[in-house]
Amino acid sequence: MTPAHVLIVDDDPALLQALPEALRLRMDGLTVDTADSAAVALERIAARDYNAIVTDIKMPGMDGFALLEQIRARQPDTPTLMITGHGERALAVKALRRGACDFVQKPIEREYLVASLSRALQMNDVSRKLKQQQLTLEQRATDLERTVEERTRDLQEANNIIQSPLRWLMAPSQQLETLVQQIKQVADSPCTTLIEGEIGTGKELVARTIHQLSARREQPFIATDCSAKSDTPIESEIFGDERQEGWFQLAGGGSLFLDEVVSLPLPTQSKVLRAIQERQVLPPGSKTPVQVDVRTIAASSVSFELAVRAGTLRQDVYFGLSEFVITLPPLRERDDILHLAKDFVAEASMEFGRPCREISAAAAQVLLRHSWPGNVRELRNVMRRATLLAAGVIEREHLSLLDGSRAPTRRSGPTAIGPSLKDIAEAAAEDAERQAIRQALQACKGNKTEAARRLRTDYKTLHLKIKQYGIDVGRFKTTPRVVTHR
Repeated sequence: MTPAHVLIVDDDPALLQALPEALRLRMDGLTVDTADSAAVALERIAARDYNAIVTDIKMPGMDGFALLEQIRARQPDTPTLMITGHGERALAVKALRRGACDFVQKPIEREYLVASLSRALQMNDVSRKLKQQQLTLEQRATDLERTVEERTRDLQEANNIIQSPLRWLMAPSQQLETLVQQIKQVADSPCTTLIEGEIGTGKELVARTIHQLSARREQPFIATDCSAKSDTPIESEIFGDERQEGWFQLAGGGSLFLDEVVSLPLPTQSKVLRAIQERQVLPPGSKTPVQVDVRTIAASSVSFELAVRAGTLRQDVYFGLSEFVITLPPLRERDDILHLAKDFVAEASMEFGRPCREISAAAAQVLLRHSWPGNVRELRNVMRRATLLAAGVIEREHLSLLDGSRAPTRRSGPTAIGPSLKDIAEAAAEDAERQAIRQALQACKGNKTEAARRLRTDYKTLHLKIKQYGIDVGRFKTTPRVVTHR
């Protein structure tokens, strides 16, 4: 116990002289202050925090009870002993009821006072330690709560901004790591960004991530499909008119994602480029330009350079928009198919409440042999369906939808035998054919008759090829989709 400091209050000068000496002799390290009135005692109490106070009850002016009340108000944890006259039992009881820890009768028995004061000092020491511990715990709890809030906020932000949108690209692969770094780098810049990649590779997710990582994250993100049909003229959709705001106005302060921008009519492409460069749009029929502050991200499921050579994208528009180009690899060229498949299984098992967590070796071979024309989107849907069907482990039969569309274009594993030249040639031919059909359908807005004429083949052959490659013709016919996030 630390050295104690005690205050003795009494109007008797002889007692104030004798009592401190007696206590110092019997209690090592004790420091004693005295006060000859309650008023002086209050001055002492205001100047320091005592470990215990001993006070007479009957004193001129403010008596001991009034002083006790002040002590309780100012230093409620300080134990107080009351001195009473011999036989004044009623006063002693009154003192205890008002908060005194003990009473001592006159004439004062020194040993009893020492014992009572020692108990009071021990009680005060324990009380102080408990209070300090409580304050320490409260501070630690506050600090912990603040840390948890900060880490939770950081974790949520990281999950929302990085892991969720980019989880399709998060894998132990140098190719994908470089791609993710490019996305993070361009996000902080004002550069107009082009994203090219086959259908299902995650172009819109990358665009959303660029928006979320940018300073515009609190503003709208407008996603549009330029290849879809609409009853509204396309330029009214983009630039607005007297009846509605266009895409540029809706995305004010935020980001505008133009998916399949190569499907826009060539004159409209030029107007889009001018709107981006001049930061203003001229709605059809209007003579007054409207100022816009928009970060533009455009995408295409075919190579932009190929689109320029094919005449579906103006060369000047390509050069004007290509400040930063991101190319997303098709799933068949990635080495993380099983990594992604396991992630999608874990995601689906949590969502569906299913115990499925594993993929058998036979099922893994099916996944590795499939050509994945729908890329990551197709893989995710396949694994979600398999998770629903499987009891615990995903087997080959749970992937029956893939049986008719396998392609021996690649094998996995360090000891696996690679594909033959014939396999490679066939796979390349199929890929080129698939891309040509998609480009024709885009150019013809999903009209299969027109697409067949463009490809110089008959309608029946084109229909069978579309079915063989799992191409969704409806995607090229749907109404533009506009999504706003604030």
